[in-house]
Amino acid sequence: MTGIQELLLSRIRDVADYPEPGVMFKDITPLLADPAAFTALTDALAEIAERAGATKVVGLEARGFILGAPVAVRAGLGFIPVRKAGKLPGATLGQAYELEYGSAEIEVHAEDLSAGDRVLIVDDVLATGGTAEAAIQLIRRAGAEVAGLAVLMELGFLGGRARLEAALAGAPLQALLTV
Repeated sequence: MTGIQELLLSRIRDVADYPEPGVMFKDITPLLADPAAFTALTDALAEIAERAGATKVVGLEARGFILGAPVAVRAGLGFIPVRKAGKLPGATLGQAYELEYGSAEIEVHAEDLSAGDRVLIVDDVLATGGTAEAAIQLIRRAGAEVAGLAVLMELGFLGGRARLEAALAGAPLQALLTV
């Protein structure tokens, strides 16, 4: 394990039985509260954006906003929020997707993305991959290219990486931590 991985992992708190019994929630708020750890995380994700040749960063609601916005600033890129349906004003482009317990929809302002854009998607956790897959589809429908997906933490036992392989079409998926 590298120094940054040790630092990040040391600032993530396990919360048992949240949000329901049997779930071990990975709480990143202690990491965000530690300026050294948050800076190290931002720098690592900004480096991924630069290596990917990204021109924009998309953050997935809600913790992807917290991580993606400073990454965009650090890398000198624009930031685009992908929100839950009904949260953005004006004309939007939406993408529905299935969850374990139903369905959901995410939206983006399509005019914020163009054919020349290479987009890095940033989020805190990759679990089953449903939201990330919908974001990939949404970005492509808006006419932009997906440069990759970068997450703080991948929950490997949930199979999100395998689900996203085809959707990413060769674009890299990078997780700073895998648990």
